[in-house]
Amino acid sequence: MDVSEPASISTGIAKRYATAIFELAKDDGALSQLRSEVDSLAEALDQSADLRELISSPVYSRDEQQSAISAIASKMGLSQMLSNTLRLMASKRRLFVLPAMLRTLRELIAEASGEVTAEVRAASPLDDAQRARLAQSLKASIGRDVNINLSVDEKLIGGLVIKVGSKMIDTSIRSKLNALQNTMKEVG
Repeated sequence: MDVSEPASISTGIAKRYATAIFELAKDDGALSQLRSEVDSLAEALDQSADLRELISSPVYSRDEQQSAISAIASKMGLSQMLSNTLRLMASKRRLFVLPAMLRTLRELIAEASGEVTAEVRAASPLDDAQRARLAQSLKASIGRDVNINLSVDEKLIGGLVIKVGSKMIDTSIRSKLNALQNTMKEVG
């Protein structure tokens, strides 16, 4: 049995939903609104353990998921298109692919805008000024506008791990400590 099969099935499902939403928003000229909604939804997922449980737990029925996600979409002021898609995903028991769908949507929007997405892991949240400086220095290095997708990983102790395409930059204190430990093993 191929262990990667369920992950690739989930990725495929997420990609189909993301592509459909992206194409509809593009046709309506609503990509900037979609970007804002995707960012808001991703932030809500990051901040709410209850929302993460709602989309991934088999304990909730289809109807419970549908009514909960409808209420969330309404409270967040999401567009009719995105709200309907979330309700459809709930009715098909596919809300579990929401994080992957949001990542794919960010990539599609960034590509359409001529941007590149940088996956950034930081030891602590970055404020707006830090994000702007990071985006500016990445733009100088890459030569294109950079959209930062930030996640917090306290295991890094300090610093950043940045992935842009196939490039990875690791300035975390954890990696420096590991390198120092390896160097000391070689000497000792």
